[in-house]
Amino acid sequence: MLRSPALRRFLVALVVLTCVWLGGALGYHELGHGRWGFGECAYHTVVTVFTVGYAELPGADRVRGARVFTAFLIVFGVGAMGYVQASLTSIFVEGALGVAYRQSRMRKSIDRMRDHVVVAGCGSTGRHAIEELRASGRDVVAIDRDESRLREIQDETAPGEFHYVVGDATHDHALVAAGVAHAWGVVAALTDDADNLYVTLSARALNVEARIVAKAVAPEAEGKMRRAGANAVVSPNSIGGQRMASELVRPEVVEFLDQLHRTEKSLRIEEILIPKDSSWVGKMLRDAPIRPRTRALVIAKRTRDGAFHYNPGPESTIEAGMTLVVLGDREDVTTLHELVAATRAPR
Repeated sequence: MLRSPALRRFLVALVVLTCVWLGGALGYHELGHGRWGFGECAYHTVVTVFTVGYAELPGADRVRGARVFTAFLIVFGVGAMGYVQASLTSIFVEGALGVAYRQSRMRKSIDRMRDHVVVAGCGSTGRHAIEELRASGRDVVAIDRDESRLREIQDETAPGEFHYVVGDATHDHALVAAGVAHAWGVVAALTDDADNLYVTLSARALNVEARIVAKAVAPEAEGKMRRAGANAVVSPNSIGGQRMASELVRPEVVEFLDQLHRTEKSLRIEEILIPKDSSWVGKMLRDAPIRPRTRALVIAKRTRDGAFHYNPGPESTIEAGMTLVVLGDREDVTTLHELVAATRAPR
């Protein structure tokens, strides 16, 4: 299937030119009633259409309608040739020049991005991370050495919504090109633990505030990742084993949790951070406009000392720096974020 509009136009132009050539050759052959062979007619049609020189077919001045047919053939031939040349030019413009223009525009867009997430590696792990981040409303810049992977993801998203850098994420210049200095978070999802360690070290050196999540295959790599600056380490093998066991003993719970990660579903578990200057600070949960304005459920809260309190009661006090873990659809979660941002006390 041809995806390039320029290539499709070029092929259509070739078909049109071929039809003009065949039509001209058959027309001369029929007008001459066997006076000229088909090969001679075809050659004369080529000479006429391409305007490289002209000499009439022998005895054409004595064939009724031959010169009128030649005039029409010249007009249609020049038009068909112009169509082919324009389509061929379009291929080069939309090809080399078009790619250069799109890459330049993407680089400028990445330079303007703030609080985005840099995903290093677009294999199976990185790709799922990108899908979840985009479903959560986060801007993403992906880095991978395989441009075909990046283009495949780009083809599946809306134009202009997916940004990427072709390069080796273990090199600083690739991370800099992805805007890691202004990123909110970094996901190191490369295949090799050593590569993820390099990404973690480089990203932490370039951005001391970013939250870094690294992938670790070997159990002994987790400690190294944390010492290198990772805020969290994820082991696909460990998670996969836990998932398989959970599918056996609690399949309904697993099915419910899967609903939260399917992009076509709107139900999600999200966290709401209470800023220090929020007017909610000091209030009880029942006094906050969570239930009156949304259908979200507060299923847990985490205090600043890191302790989790599950199913907090309506008399629970909201504290500065506390994180509320809520269950709700995307609209309710968005509304909660807006409510928290709008209730900051004036300075």
